[in-house]
Amino acid sequence: MHSPVTIIGAGLGGLTLARVLHVHGMPATVYEAEASPTARAQGGMLDIHDYNGQLALEAAGLMDEFRGLVLEGRQAMRVLDRDGTVLFDKTDDGTGGRPEVQRGDLRQILLDSLPAGTVRWGHKVSGARALGEGRHEVTFAEGTIVTNLLVGADGAWSRVRPLLSTATPAYTGMSFVETYLFDADTRHPATAKAVGGGSMGAPAPGKAILAHRERGGTLHAYVALTEPQDWFAAIDFTDAAAAGARIAREFDDWAPELTALITDSDTAPVLRPFYALPIGHRWDRLPGVTLLGDAAHLSAPNGEGANLAMYDGAELGQAIAAHADDIEAALTEYEQAMFLRSAEVAAEGAEIYEILAGDNTAHSLINVLVEDEQTPMNR
Repeated sequence: MHSPVTIIGAGLGGLTLARVLHVHGMPATVYEAEASPTARAQGGMLDIHDYNGQLALEAAGLMDEFRGLVLEGRQAMRVLDRDGTVLFDKTDDGTGGRPEVQRGDLRQILLDSLPAGTVRWGHKVSGARALGEGRHEVTFAEGTIVTNLLVGADGAWSRVRPLLSTATPAYTGMSFVETYLFDADTRHPATAKAVGGGSMGAPAPGKAILAHRERGGTLHAYVALTEPQDWFAAIDFTDAAAAGARIAREFDDWAPELTALITDSDTAPVLRPFYALPIGHRWDRLPGVTLLGDAAHLSAPNGEGANLAMYDGAELGQAIAAHADDIEAALTEYEQAMFLRSAEVAAEGAEIYEILAGDNTAHSLINVLVEDEQTPMNR
């Protein structure tokens, strides 16, 4: 390849692409809107799967570093009824193929693996346009660049996507409200016991309380509600106490050890609405530009988003390395495979949301978990 790859977005997918290219001796520059690696919190736990995310890390030559991040015991999983009854309880025997790590830690090993200056922080894209012959101009507040290969790894509201597609994300009908309990084993022992050593889900029709045990005694909760955006807009999330109380009212008859994840939160509740692109989203091949991760196939959270983004990045990097003198062949090969796998995963994820809207929610979810455990390589 005769010119560096320009990657927009320093998330897990964009960084994996940059790292795989670096492994193959190919330069890349990553432009990121955030001012620094610590500009914002990087989210919670991620289970990195042996059939996609770990394969990406192998391609990046970072499996040893990854293993050093794994939090033991976090593959444990349980499903509770709304009264706190344990309906399903899977312990972590260390043999599962989905070890858990903190997202921020994973991002950091990718950043540390890149040459200094690869990531240009504080570069927010305001627009991008085609110049012809596969070349594109990208505009930032600081000026413009021209590139022969542009990769949009810039998430749900990608500024690169409009070059390829008119599709825009649509609200899925469900949102999460995030909360945290710190030092829960000491300060909230009943809730810590309910969550267990890994992840916990307490689903009911149209709603759920979900939680992960992060490092130490931190419990990170995700309260799922199937409500229109107007319903959430009526809640003043700048008033933490009032917002928490309003969300908790939707769980009035639930066990107190579960609702404590809302009412006793040590942080203000944060609203996370879910958006998705159409299942099977794709575009016609346009020279010199492509997308990966949420920019390409945004779907409601289904446990695969980060893994798919990393896998996209690794697959694209390997394709470019294999077709260094024919980038269009590389992009065609990458996109054809990416379209198929992302559509399949999005369709599977949609089934989970159908379960949450059903009548026998908890037992239906257990059936899915049992089936998934029995077929760990199903993707």
